[in-house]
Amino acid sequence: MTTKDGQLVIATLSALAAAAVMLLTVILPAEYGWDPLGTGDLLGLTGLSVEDANALANEPGAWQSDAMAFELPPFASVEYKYRLEQGQTLLFEWQSDGEVVVDMHGEPDGAAPGYAESFRQSRGRRNSGSYRAPFSGVHGWFFQNRGETDVTVSLETQGFYSHAIEYSEGRELRRNF
Repeated sequence: MTTKDGQLVIATLSALAAAAVMLLTVILPAEYGWDPLGTGDLLGLTGLSVEDANALANEPGAWQSDAMAFELPPFASVEYKYRLEQGQTLLFEWQSDGEVVVDMHGEPDGAAPGYAESFRQSRGRRNSGSYRAPFSGVHGWFFQNRGETDVTVSLETQGFYSHAIEYSEGRELRRNF
């Protein structure tokens, strides 16, 4: 055996030994929850293999996307809401070319007419995020232009909703998806 052959054998055995150590100390505890040496517990890796039953949820409806723009003259308003079941999440982004008053709220199923729970009231030109419905009902925004010039509000959403309702100038318009 030559010197180069000996070096290759030593390098191969060293790599196999390092792989075995990694397998026993890190991979098996983290990926499979089996910790034969106790190092996974020591390093905080054993909890990584535990499945979280609440991390994944199937939704009964189809994923929807919606984009809408509203032109608001001075002191005009519009309400735009989505039908969500309790626990469903709505992703949203809205922006306007002027300051608007905004009220994010929801109306629970079976509530008295006119009743709504408000979740955020503000003034601004934009906002984005996610909203998880605390109850089944319609959930959305009231936008009002309190300025002296026209303002355009653009709203984009995604989620598992069945329809949207627009309230503007005393009329109700329902959009099914």
